[in-house]
Amino acid sequence: MKYLYSLLLIILFFSFSCNRTKTVQEVSKNSDSLKISSNRIISTIGETLIPKAKKAVLEWKEYNDVDEFILKYYNISNSEALNNAEELAELVQLMKDTVRVEALKELNITARFNVLHNEALRLADMATIPSITNEEVKEEVLKIVGVFSAVNSKINTIYKAEELQNLLEVDTEKPLKIDKIKKPFKRKDRGTLGKPVIENTD
Repeated sequence: MKYLYSLLLIILFFSFSCNRTKTVQEVSKNSDSLKISSNRIISTIGETLIPKAKKAVLEWKEYNDVDEFILKYYNISNSEALNNAEELAELVQLMKDTVRVEALKELNITARFNVLHNEALRLADMATIPSITNEEVKEEVLKIVGVFSAVNSKINTIYKAEELQNLLEVDTEKPLKIDKIKKPFKRKDRGTLGKPVIENTD
């Protein structure tokens, strides 16, 4: 009888161990399938600011808030993208309304800010449409990331041009005037046919 209890105990122990291993394997499989099926929008980081431009916008809080917030959109799920869209639109609105850097108060920069704001608002509107597809959300997120990259590209262009201007030490806003060099001519005397003979003094 003693041996019987021992045998039953060993059988129960092995049975429990096998079931536990199977459960762990199933959980592992489920978590792996979740990783694969997780619908995330991944995009490569676009253009970032060059050091001189970064220094110029250092005190511009509204730009830095958008720059930091939009980092989420380089690797984000569809639901996160929609949930954060309204906040993104508000941050972009603040940025375009409070341009604190004089060199960036140009029409072409303002136009890019407006495009970015419109795209952020469009994404926020998508959150209210139940029939919106993941593909449409992905397309809009990639567009937002692309427009922000274009904003940075334009800001960089302004500061690169400024660097080049300083390097040349020439005011590129004014066209350069190049006077034609006139060589003095001396009238010698009349030739045989009565035409004046011109002699170059050089």
